[in-house]
Amino acid sequence: MKRIISSLYSRFGMLLCSGMLVGLSALLLCVSGCAEGPDVMRILARLDDPPEKLSTWRLFRGEMKSHTLNQGVLPYDIATPLFSDYATKYRAVWMPPGKKATSDEKGVFSFPEGTVLIKTFAYPDTSGSKRLVETRLLVHSATGWEAFPYVWNKEQTDATLALVGDTTDVKWSHPSGKEYAFTYVVPNANECKNCHEIQKKLRPLGPKAPQLNHSFTYDDGEANQIKRWIEVGFLEDSAALQKSPVMPNWLDPKTGSVAERARAYLDANCSHCHQRTGPASNSALYLDYATTDPADWGVCKHPVAAGKGAGDLRYGIVPGQPDKSILLFRMLSDEPEIRMPELGRVVAHQEGIELIRAWIQEMKGTCPETP
Repeated sequence: MKRIISSLYSRFGMLLCSGMLVGLSALLLCVSGCAEGPDVMRILARLDDPPEKLSTWRLFRGEMKSHTLNQGVLPYDIATPLFSDYATKYRAVWMPPGKKATSDEKGVFSFPEGTVLIKTFAYPDTSGSKRLVETRLLVHSATGWEAFPYVWNKEQTDATLALVGDTTDVKWSHPSGKEYAFTYVVPNANECKNCHEIQKKLRPLGPKAPQLNHSFTYDDGEANQIKRWIEVGFLEDSAALQKSPVMPNWLDPKTGSVAERARAYLDANCSHCHQRTGPASNSALYLDYATTDPADWGVCKHPVAAGKGAGDLRYGIVPGQPDKSILLFRMLSDEPEIRMPELGRVVAHQEGIELIRAWIQEMKGTCPETP
């Protein structure tokens, strides 16, 4: 027993059980009563034949519908997330013992082989309880990142691998009172590349230092996520990491100005394509947070390719005139050939639209040939 405790303590500093840091007394219960930890390493050895059921990975313990993380699986969230048709998202990460991620000065992580990033999408059901819809695993194999989407059954007892994608009907009420009813689309494994592939390599998008550098409520209280990742051995502390910027929370005015929060929103929702190394680089529209030239955001810039997506409008952004701006026009649309982002949503994000509208409205200046 002492050897087991010593091994666990040296791995995490404090100790992980059910994915959370706990004290020594909880460890004794964990050693004697917790389920076995994740079965990732065995699965990685035969990833060409991935498990049909999500439960086989053992990333969760107890009843699957409780969505309780197994030992060694750490929950996290990001400051400004990608909008996905108002889905609630639950995120977590697992890394092999003794392995950790590193960071560059921009806060972009390099994850070790064996890392599993877990993201579950959920909606309220008719009783107001949580309905788990989909869990996506992004797994760092020996040949690179691979995506595995799992679709939850109606009983919420497990999720089944859906490499070819799937659809499910969703109906729920927004806090504003608006009713939403639409078909939720689970992307197939190849479609994940449309957003996650940069320079022909599949990569994670959300978990990076600027998005993680804020407090999260763990079972043992609030803690900064960067510090917690370092404490549990998931992230190497370095001078480069300390230089990484902090991403504002798009919803929280205390974290940044309207302009800063709007740019953070565009970074999260658009920059996986609209960056200099992204699949939409030929648009000459760069919406990553590090880009600071207004022309690169589309201010007084003609679109590279006109057509239905431009809505007969002249410029990407017209200062002070959001309704004459192509950027907002495409965010407002739910038509597949017009809407932006073009993937990952079928309804318009009203709160995000309000933020971008306010940002454009407060811009100063005029564009040539603009009435």
